[in-house]
Amino acid sequence: MGILSRESGDFISLTDIARQKDRAPGLVISNWMRNRFTIEFNGLWEQLHNPHFKLLEFEYIKNESGSNSYVLTPKHWIEKTNAIGIISKPGRHNGGTFAHKDIAFEFASWISPSFKLYLIKEFQRLKDEENKRLELDWDLLRSLAKINYTVQTDAIKENLIPRELDPAAISKIYAGEADILNLALFGITARDWAKNNPGQGNLPDSATMEQLVVLSNLESINAMLIGQRRPASERVIELNKIAIIQMKSLMANVSLQKASLLLNQPK
Repeated sequence: MGILSRESGDFISLTDIARQKDRAPGLVISNWMRNRFTIEFNGLWEQLHNPHFKLLEFEYIKNESGSNSYVLTPKHWIEKTNAIGIISKPGRHNGGTFAHKDIAFEFASWISPSFKLYLIKEFQRLKDEENKRLELDWDLLRSLAKINYTVQTDAIKENLIPRELDPAAISKIYAGEADILNLALFGITARDWAKNNPGQGNLPDSATMEQLVVLSNLESINAMLIGQRRPASERVIELNKIAIIQMKSLMANVSLQKASLLLNQPK
C-alpha cells in the first residue's frame, strides 16, 4: 500500500484501498467523496488542521451534495476548497489519490464494515491499556506513601514514644504526626477536613497525584527530623516550606508538559 510522508503526517493511498473493492478505484473514491457525511467529515478535518481552508466553497459543495447527479472528485475538492487532507498525484505507477491517515481510516471504514469494527475494538483496547496504566501509577504512588509511612512510624516508636505509654497515648501521638503532615501540605487537620467534607473518605483520598508525591516525600523527611529530636512546632514549619517548594516545582513541570503538547500539536 502506497504511503506519502508529509510534515502533517502520513498520507495513505486511497487508490490502493479502493482497488481491493473494485477494479475502477476512481469511481469508488468519487462515490465516497460525494456522500454528504464524507463532505462534512473532510470539511471538519480541514477546519481543524488547515487555516487556509475555504469555508464558503465548502458550504456550497455541502449544499450541492444532496443532488443525485452531483459528482465530486478529489481534484475538484482540492481546487475548490484549498484542502490539504487529500492529495491527487498524477502518474501511472506512483500516482493516485492519497489522504491523511485520519481520512484514510474513515474511507476504509466506509468500504469495509469489518475494518470499522476492528478500528473500534483497537481503540477500546488502547484506552483500556491506558486506564490500567494510570491505575497502576496511582497504586504505585499509594504504595510509596504506605512504605514511607512505615518509616515514619518506626521513627516515632524509636524517638517519641516513652516505653510506658498506654495504647491511647500512643494513638494520639500517631494522630498528631499525621496532622503535622496534613497541616504542612493541606493546611488542615484530618478531623477538620472530615467535618467540612462529610461522606468523602479520608483527606489523602482526595489528594491529587502531585500531592501524593509530595506527601510521600514529607513522610520520609519527617522521619529524619524526628530522628533529630526536632519538636513538632519546628517540624511543621519546616515541612510546610518544603511542601510549598515541591508543589511549585511539580506544578511548573506539569505546565511545561502541557505547553509542550500544545506546541507539538499538528498545525
